[in-house]
Amino acid sequence: MHRIFHHDSEMLGRTFHALGLSLPTPDTVSVISGDVTEIRPMERRIDTLLRCETADGEAYLVLVESQRGVDEDKRYTWTYYLAYLADKYRLPVLLLVICHDRRVATWAAQPFKHGAGAWAALTLRAVVVGPHNVPAILDEEAARDYVPLAVLSALTHAKDADIGAILKTLASALKAMDDPEEAYDLAELTGIGLGNTPAEEIWRQMMALDTSFYRSAFSRQLRAEGRAEGRAEGAAEGRAASLRRVLDIRGIAITDEQGGRLSDCTDLDQLDAWLDRALTATSASEVFDAG
Repeated sequence: MHRIFHHDSEMLGRTFHALGLSLPTPDTVSVISGDVTEIRPMERRIDTLLRCETADGEAYLVLVESQRGVDEDKRYTWTYYLAYLADKYRLPVLLLVICHDRRVATWAAQPFKHGAGAWAALTLRAVVVGPHNVPAILDEEAARDYVPLAVLSALTHAKDADIGAILKTLASALKAMDDPEEAYDLAELTGIGLGNTPAEEIWRQMMALDTSFYRSAFSRQLRAEGRAEGRAEGAAEGRAASLRRVLDIRGIAITDEQGGRLSDCTDLDQLDAWLDRALTATSASEVFDAG
C-alpha cells in the first residue's frame, strides 16, 4: 500500500489536505533509501521513506508503513526507526501508517508511550490513513480529478462491503487517463496494494474481463511475462505458460486433447490468437476451436 506514495510527488500533500491535517505541504518529494540496518547482523527495512521540502525551505522526512494487522512489536520498531532517522538526518520525522482495516487503524492511531510508571519519556504518535478517514470515492468525476487518490481510496477500503463499486469507479478513471502507461502502472500498484484480500481477486477479474483497456493491458503483461520466460525456455513455452495462467485464473478447464495441442504448438501467432481469445472466452472450445 505504501508504494502509491512513490508514484506521484503531489500524493503526500493531497492526502494531508484530503484528511484535513494541518501538516506542512511539501513542495518537492523524493524517495530515499529506507535501509536502517545496524552494524550488528540485523537487517531492518522501512517500507517507504520520503524527504519533503516546502516552498520556504523547510525539510522533513515521512516514514510510510503499510500495516495489515495488529503487531505490538511495532511500538518498538517504529520508535527505533524514528529515533534512528532523526539522528541520521537531523530532520523532523513523521510516521504515516496506511491500513485497510478499521480495527488496525484504531490500534495504530493510539499514542505509544515509553517510560517508567506515569512518566512518559517518549511518546510515539502516527498519522494513520485508513477506511476511517479516507473517503470512499464512488464518483467517477472525483476519481478522474486525481486518480492516485482514488487508488488510495481503493487500497484503504479493500475490506469494505462496497469495494466492488469503488474499484469499478477507479477502473473507469484509469481508462479515461491520457497516458495508458501511467494508467497501467497505477492498475498494477492497485493489485499489489490490495494484497491477499477478496478485493484483489475482484480487481484481477476487472483487469482481465471488464473493459477493452484492461484486456489490452492484461494481455500486454502476460505477453511480456511470456517473452521473459521464453528467453529462458523457448518463446512458445513462454506463450503457452501465459495462456495456461489465463485459463486457470478464469476457471476454464481444458481437455487432454486441447492440452496436448497447446503443449505441441510452436506457432507464436497461433498461441497469441489463443491467448487473445482466452481473455473473453467462456469455454475452452471458444479458445481452441474458433474459426
